[in-house]
Amino acid sequence: MNKIGIYFAYWEREWKADYCNYIRKVKKLGFDCLEVEAGSLLAMSREERERIRNTAQEEGIELTFCIGLPPAYDVAGESAETRKAGIAYLKQLFCMIHSMGGNMLGGIIYSCWPFAGASVEYKLAATKRSILSMREAAKAAEEYQITCCLEVVNRFEQCILNTAREGVDFIREVDSRQVKLLLDTFHMNIEEDSPADAIRLAGDNLGHFHIGECNRKVPGKGHMPWNEIFTALKSADYKGRIVMEPFVTPGGQVGSDIKIYRDLSGGATAEQIDQDAGGALEFVRKQIGN
Repeated sequence: MNKIGIYFAYWEREWKADYCNYIRKVKKLGFDCLEVEAGSLLAMSREERERIRNTAQEEGIELTFCIGLPPAYDVAGESAETRKAGIAYLKQLFCMIHSMGGNMLGGIIYSCWPFAGASVEYKLAATKRSILSMREAAKAAEEYQITCCLEVVNRFEQCILNTAREGVDFIREVDSRQVKLLLDTFHMNIEEDSPADAIRLAGDNLGHFHIGECNRKVPGKGHMPWNEIFTALKSADYKGRIVMEPFVTPGGQVGSDIKIYRDLSGGATAEQIDQDAGGALEFVRKQIGN
């Protein structure tokens, strides 16, 4: 049975938040997991992280962790010093996640995010640099028993991994059991000929899965082919977590980074925002038969 989660930033305008509050919220709504931003946790004190870990354990909520590496830690960058700093930063994240009882780190951890754009020539060179960096990072990930889930995203946010085919080829070059793919329906809707075929292509390489509508709303409020998507997940025998990653509220750093320039909630109150999340959870559980 797949465990279902949601990203905390559905409710937030900033990347740092009171995660204990959201752990309790998602528990009340019926979710199994809460996805949190790994960089903000690393900036917290050990005591703050322990409080979050303990709250999650008490509520029976699993924590999943994601990040888009800041440009200063771009492990695919042209500067050797930047790549070295990025690998060191990833090692810090692995150690922190392990201490919090986590076992995965997903996102754009093979380069940086947000990304301004590049040439085809840059992409080819950056991909080679990224593979070398991820090979080194994977050794530390194995030490801390962390699975690195590389998020395949659209061309407007990164250039290295835009399709499942590129992702599969990339992780085969890295050649580590600690490295898998993270596919996201929002990005697949832009880049893939068929999201379902992309899922089947990823197969055993799929380590984490993000869901959201083509318009960034919660699942069920758009035109994504959910039946095809969940059928493909079943055919791929995917038993991992499925995490909603909707963004509906403009404002703050989250709205700026995600490019949310209008209210996608329809003027919903805080209570209605919660109800939409709960309704989406029910929708997803029916789709996957949980």
